[in-house]
Amino acid sequence: MSESIIYQKAYAFALEIIKAYKHLNLEKKEFILSKQLLRAGTSVGANVNEAISCESKRDFVHKLAIALKEARETSYWLNLLKDSEYIHLEQFTLLNDSCNSLIKILSSIIITTKERYLKPVTKTHNS
Repeated sequence: MSESIIYQKAYAFALEIIKAYKHLNLEKKEFILSKQLLRAGTSVGANVNEAISCESKRDFVHKLAIALKEARETSYWLNLLKDSEYIHLEQFTLLNDSCNSLIKILSSIIITTKERYLKPVTKTHNS
């Protein structure tokens, strides 16, 4: 297991998503939206895990960008489940706050990595 904070947060988030998925399936008998939530919510951590063992800084940013997209998609499914009254506001708030935290951290890491390591090289002309 990695000691990365983003990895730990994404893994903990995936576990919470799995719990929500089980609840939606067993208690609410909701199978379609919950499957989308499960897929997107657990994919965040899987892509973070891939980024940790990336081949280059560009690959790292690419994998984290995929994780960011999955986190945003997860937020969409959470909102849809809340607005369709499949999950209560309390459960939504807990999951959505965690999701938004991941989105902020991933965005920050991507921006910082691009600024530090992937700046375009400017050519100077000698006269």
